[in-house]
Amino acid sequence: MVKSKKRRIVAYCNYAGSEQDPDQKYLAGFFVPDRFLSLKIGRKKIGVFSDLEINRAKNESQLSEILSLAVVERSAKDCLGKKDVTVVDQIAWLANVYHVDLFRVPQNFPAWISEGLHRHKIDFQVVEGALFPKRLEKTADEAAMVREGNRCSAAGFRVVKEILKASEIRRNFIYFEGKKLTSERLREEIEIVCMRMGGIALHTIVAGGDQACDPHCDGSGPLKANELIIVDVFPRMKKHGYFGDMTRTFLKGKASDAQRKLVKTVRAAHRLGLSMIKAGIQGNKIHKVINRLFDDAGYKTERVNGVPTGFFHSTGHGLGLEIHEPLRIGANKLTLKPGFVLTIEPGLYYPGLGGCRIEDVVWLTKTGCKLLSSSPYQWEFA
Repeated sequence: MVKSKKRRIVAYCNYAGSEQDPDQKYLAGFFVPDRFLSLKIGRKKIGVFSDLEINRAKNESQLSEILSLAVVERSAKDCLGKKDVTVVDQIAWLANVYHVDLFRVPQNFPAWISEGLHRHKIDFQVVEGALFPKRLEKTADEAAMVREGNRCSAAGFRVVKEILKASEIRRNFIYFEGKKLTSERLREEIEIVCMRMGGIALHTIVAGGDQACDPHCDGSGPLKANELIIVDVFPRMKKHGYFGDMTRTFLKGKASDAQRKLVKTVRAAHRLGLSMIKAGIQGNKIHKVINRLFDDAGYKTERVNGVPTGFFHSTGHGLGLEIHEPLRIGANKLTLKPGFVLTIEPGLYYPGLGGCRIEDVVWLTKTGCKLLSSSPYQWEFA
């Protein structure tokens, strides 16, 4: 009789705070600021917690086994014959208890722990991208959480429009309530309304003129009339940790023909991207078609005096427990799957003319996609 091979037991292992680490948050289901050890073995979800967090873990987490750090440390000391034990020793003890043959760890796993595992001759593999790729395929509940974040973004845009409408132009600057309107003031008003709705909006982009040609520039100083202003709002909801992410472009005053053409072209690219995106398509096909649209409209992507101009970023990215999940709609041949939540955000950037970006969020289903963001595209305010 041929003996069946023993099945290798594989454990996913992480050591991080769930407030900062999306994989830890996805597994544990609740926020913990400090690092803690977690394991996933088949359907078992295990967490090791100090006395400070253990009761909360029992009441708030979605873990199936809650272990006391004090008990784990004491057991590891007895097992290894040590007076003091480290996280590495705790993992070695857990490997023995759960008969683990191989650990899979995230790419940001602490190097000192990895070195310790080598010393213990514990077999492990580093996982590229998400430790739990399933978190990239959102459920309807998760999609609703992203939509909630985008309601905050939309509220931020409403504040921007109200302020621009109430503002006046003096000597080519925008004045609001008797003072020059700055990126900082507009950002503050956006972040306040997001906070009131349960979202934390950090590094909100309010960039006017040539500042907007650097897509991740926060923006600073007085905002000028007749210049394009990119506003990108990406709040994280305090309750569950999912992000929203939307961008609109505005102008106070009167746009030039060149500015109107720029905005019109970006809006056409944005509509085209939304019309093409669906499960089964490769993201690079969407990206190529949008690049072709820009090229045909006369908008070249090139470096001018060492500065990138035109359309030089991806068409979109994954969104969820991270603001930029490891999914990109760009040159890579990523096949889009049902459940993916992705942004569509084409943009054009030319110093001297300004920048324009328009961004919305979709959730892919088996039959198409659903828009998870909504805000009017009105951009010019006299």
